[in-house]
Formats: sequence, structure tokens, C-alpha cells
Amino acid sequence: MTRSELIGCIRQKESFLCVGLDPDIKKIPEHLLREESPLFSFCRSIVDATAPYAVAYKPNLAFFEAEGVSGIEAFAKTVAYIRENYPDILIIADAKRGDIGNTSALYARSAFSHYGVDAITVAPYMGSDSVKPFLGEAGKWVILLALTSNPGSSDFQMQELSDGKRLFEKVLEVSKTWAGPEEMMYVVGATRGELIADVRKIVPDSFLLVPGVGAQGGSLEDVCRYGMTHDCGLLVNSSRGIIYASSGTDFAEAASCEAKKLRDAMSLLLKGHVL
Repeated sequence: MTRSELIGCIRQKESFLCVGLDPDIKKIPEHLLREESPLFSFCRSIVDATAPYAVAYKPNLAFFEAEGVSGIEAFAKTVAYIRENYPDILIIADAKRGDIGNTSALYARSAFSHYGVDAITVAPYMGSDSVKPFLGEAGKWVILLALTSNPGSSDFQMQELSDGKRLFEKVLEVSKTWAGPEEMMYVVGATRGELIADVRKIVPDSFLLVPGVGAQGGSLEDVCRYGMTHDCGLLVNSSRGIIYASSGTDFAEAASCEAKKLRDAMSLLLKGHVL
């Protein structure tokens, strides 16, 4: 999916919602455990229920890999199902890869050629040769971890360097020389609030993938105030707040309601800034 196609989808749906697919076998509705592939059945139902409101899905590989071969098969089936039935929706593999050389090249081949996702999250700690193997494929994206919302992120990301810049700012400055806003996005946590404005000073045109709205306490309004651009420039992710809105047989309907609530709020914010 190209940048212009993504922007077109955002405008058409009046949404910048990314639904995180984190199918925990211990949390999905009990009746699904009788299915041949419980994780796939869960994800398929969530996708069908939320597709009118979402512009992206972000399956987290850890939740699939935890179930071994059957989980990997469920991940592949989920990606293929989205691709076949909702080809206008961006698929992000939340894998947080971060190795170098041939290893990264093989991770890229796995994500883009084998599974067919549009984007993958990558950790920048090992530098350019851990990221560049993912770049250069038309319509494919690297989403680089920049300023995350977890409590331990300040252990490194907020550390001040000798030139007075914080480490996350250095990551942004250096990484934007590897690729432009047509193929690189950044993960920036919603709980960082005003720090999103500091991110925008360095990467004013790049899309930001923003987790942390909802269950983690981030404010959608703050994210838009500090991070929205003339063509939106945001993908706001919600996982638990949508996919686990109910643990009963009505889980898909509950997910649809929560996704619609977020989309409706996003539509108003878009009209105030972009549309």
C-alpha cells in the first residue's frame, strides 16, 4: 500500500484507526476453543466486525507464535483473509525485528514475500544495517520504534546525549536519512502527550503509529493536537479496548461498537484538521 493509497483510505472512511490483533488463547471467548483454529476464528470475526471503521490491522506475532505451529498458521490465515476480503486495509506485522545483515533480509522476505504484509515494526538499536534490508520494496513500510509508551522506555529513549539531544531525537534524526515518509513510519506512544510535538519537529511529514489510546490511558485528542498533519499522518492503534470489549458470544458485535465509537471521534477530529 502506497502513502497516497493509505491517505485515500483514511479520507474515504474518515478514520485513522488501526485495530491491534492480539489473540490471547486465555482471553478469547470460550466457545471459540472448539473451533479448528481458535485464533483465526477470533481474528476473522474481529476483522469482519471492525473493517468498516479500520484503515489498518496490526497482528502481533507474539500472540500467534506462543501457540507454536498452529499459531503461525493462524497468523498466515489471518493475513491472507484480510488481504483477500479487505484489500484496501494496511496490514502491519508487529514483530519488532532488530537483527543485522542476512538475518534482517530474511525477516524482510518472510514478512513481505511469504506472508504478504504491508509493513513491519523494526527496532533501531543495532543501527542502519538492521533496518535497510527492510527498505526498498514498493508499497512496503518499515515502522521504526522511536518513542514507546511502556514505563521502561525512559531507561534509554529519554537519556540526554552529549549534544543535548535525547536518544529518541537522535534516532529520528539519523533514521530519516535512511528513508523518507513514503516508506518509513515511526512508533510513538500516545501516553507521551506533548512529546509528540517534539517528534513532529524532526519528522513533520512521516506517519506515526500511535499505541496507548484507551486501555493505556492515552488521549486521542492530545495525539491529534500534537501529531496530526495536513494529510492526517496518524494511525492510532487500539487493541484490548476493541477486541476484548466482550468475552461472550457477542464479542464481535461489542468490538464493532467500540471501533465505531473511536472512528466517530476520529471523524470529528479529521474534519477539524484535514477533511
